[in-house]
Amino acid sequence: MTKASPATIAQLTSTPALELIDIVKEYPGTPPVRALDGVSLRVEDGELAAIVGPSGSGKSTMLHVMGTLDRPTTGQLRIDGRNVSEFGDRRLSAVRSQLIGFVFQQFFLIDGMSALDNVANGLLYAGLPTAKRRVAAAEALIKVGLAHRLGHFPNQLSGGERQRVAIARAIVHDPAIVLADEPTGNLDSAASEAIMELLHGLHQAGSTILVITHDRELASSLPRQISVRDGRIETDTSPSHSNDAGSGWPAGKSAPGHTASSQLLNRANDE
Repeated sequence: MTKASPATIAQLTSTPALELIDIVKEYPGTPPVRALDGVSLRVEDGELAAIVGPSGSGKSTMLHVMGTLDRPTTGQLRIDGRNVSEFGDRRLSAVRSQLIGFVFQQFFLIDGMSALDNVANGLLYAGLPTAKRRVAAAEALIKVGLAHRLGHFPNQLSGGERQRVAIARAIVHDPAIVLADEPTGNLDSAASEAIMELLHGLHQAGSTILVITHDRELASSLPRQISVRDGRIETDTSPSHSNDAGSGWPAGKSAPGHTASSQLLNRANDE
């Protein structure tokens, strides 16, 4: 009998950080356009994975559904075991602001605002006073290597530095999941390499990160690759098929828990 690896056992006994169950997404038309066609996907707490596919494959629609920016037509989206696809708009907004961090190709920084205040904006809906938001923002910027750029404005930063500010904004509220959409798309090769090293470092510190990309070379550098085509998952190098060394778990996290994300989701339920 083949012995299951610790990563496989952990996957079978833990609640996933994020799970898509038979997700269908259609857009109006004659006939309707089916962007996602029965997609099921399980992402464990502490994984680093790439969702990769060409333009029109459905990966951006997957991002929107996973990030609760769009609702599936049918199927379930579960975060920490709860079917958030049934939540109303207010509860979904709370989930999005508390549990999910977004990193986009275009950075989306406010030009007239310092790096510190751009990151502090990520906590606008957390109910914290301005001073505490700025302290948390400074800590996040230090974490991404920008301690020397706190007071700089976006037009005073390089492309790589602006993306670091965007990553700091995504992690400032300690989200359960970081969704990074083409995070190196607007960067040169040196800055791209530095950003990927940063994402690997955040993963090693325990973050759950999904990178959405068309770049197969970039995807191949990550522990797990989920290939999407025509609205379906074509291939998936799931951690359950690998040993621990290549499983995508951070060091020392073979059986992660969900206490922090459960507490945040309970807060979302109460709002």
